[in-house]
Amino acid sequence: MNIEAVAVVIPAHDEEALLPAALAAVAAAGRHPDLTGVRLLTVVVADSCRDRTAEVARRSGAVVVTANCGNPGLARATGTEWALRELASPVRTTWIAITDADSVVPADWLAYHRARAAEGWEAVVGTVALPATAASSLVARHHTHYEATRPSDGSPWRHPHIHGANLGLTAAAYRAVGGFPPLDVGEDRALVAALDAAAHRVLRTPDCPVLTSPRLRSRTRGGFADHLAALPDREAAS
Repeated sequence: MNIEAVAVVIPAHDEEALLPAALAAVAAAGRHPDLTGVRLLTVVVADSCRDRTAEVARRSGAVVVTANCGNPGLARATGTEWALRELASPVRTTWIAITDADSVVPADWLAYHRARAAEGWEAVVGTVALPATAASSLVARHHTHYEATRPSDGSPWRHPHIHGANLGLTAAAYRAVGGFPPLDVGEDRALVAALDAAAHRVLRTPDCPVLTSPRLRSRTRGGFADHLAALPDREAAS
């Protein structure tokens, strides 16, 4: 399918410090030559913010939706619905790209998603990596856990990981499964499970990973920061 419009949706709760890097990376991805002629709309959902998140987002050129959702699932759904109404483009040619305010997408992220859509994939479930600034011991623990299911024979890795920081799908598939559920945690996993259950074409790929925050104090109980904090420290154990 030929994607003609892209909505990038970013939920943010008190993220004025990290949001500028996230938005700069999305803007760079939007300038990729393979996106020439594609309509691009970036929406930041400033959810229950007490800081300057909304102001920072507006200064960066994003559209800001202020809300008091109180959970990531509802925030993602709110931003997605707003973006789709604003774009008002056919759902079969509209792509929804989801990332987080503490994450930095690669410059070819949106072009990669569009290329996979052209191949007939209805959703792309990507991976995340930690930045070089993260503690080396944490990077090692993350890598060990993350790569545990990669085939040793070099065959394609249909990884089991699902992250709201690196997720994309057609608006048609999103509508068909009812969108993001209003969950405090796991809304990304629930959406992908619904796509799988409805037999949509879902590509799980380690290509085009997104850098995400190595912080260990989660904004949401059960979020990625809690996962990182719980990773076993082999050195300490030994």
